[in-house]
Amino acid sequence: MSESVVRQEVVGRVLHVVLDRPPANALGAPIIEGLTAVADTLERDDTVKVAVISSAIDGIFAAGADIKQMGTLDPESFAGYRDALRAPVERINRCGKPTIAAIDGLALGGGLELSMACTLRFATAASKVGLPEVKLGLIPGAGGTQRLPLLVGRGRALEIMLSGRSVPGEEALQIGLVDRLVDGDVVAEALAYAETLAAFPVTAMKAIIDCVDAVSGVPADGMQLEGELVVEMLASGEAAEGIAAFIARRPAAYA
Repeated sequence: MSESVVRQEVVGRVLHVVLDRPPANALGAPIIEGLTAVADTLERDDTVKVAVISSAIDGIFAAGADIKQMGTLDPESFAGYRDALRAPVERINRCGKPTIAAIDGLALGGGLELSMACTLRFATAASKVGLPEVKLGLIPGAGGTQRLPLLVGRGRALEIMLSGRSVPGEEALQIGLVDRLVDGDVVAEALAYAETLAAFPVTAMKAIIDCVDAVSGVPADGMQLEGELVVEMLASGEAAEGIAAFIARRPAAYA
């Protein structure tokens, strides 16, 4: 299953990863398994020097966690889902090779968290990115509360997460949430840029990434706090209502 929903193709020295789990690339077990295989490739294949992650679904990079799956989980099982999703995302982030998220459409929740774990983000004006977990009575649980402030600053990060709004591509570029706005085929441009980077030594590129992360890297204690609180949100009951309302397509009735 994971091979069909997360495809890998090595072209020269670039790994092209394509998410393809209709209708929205929900980050359930099939994509998690596929991303784990991607992390394996990045860590073990020395011929791969750069990776591009894109989507085969028109208008969607990834719309977030698998909420239907989440609706069946108790807090303990939800913690397992959190850890399963976090593991390949963190491995991709720490692989030591440049990674580029090519976003054309929606990158929400876990989809944005995956893209923020990449080294760079390319997007289009039609793209919309955000962390809407608050609408479900949850918080981002795959590094979103930690990486978003590093990219856009504390105030902007809080405004985006507290409102749960989607940020359009132009604004995302202006605030530093994406690094390049493409007028045209974002995947083709990301792949071309990746091929340019692939001409450089991996050791030098890894050193640059490591030095920058030493200044602004995600703190382990922040990730631990986020992980604990996202499960607490589910255990409190409010998230259970938010998830049930989302699945039933009705307004949530929070206390």
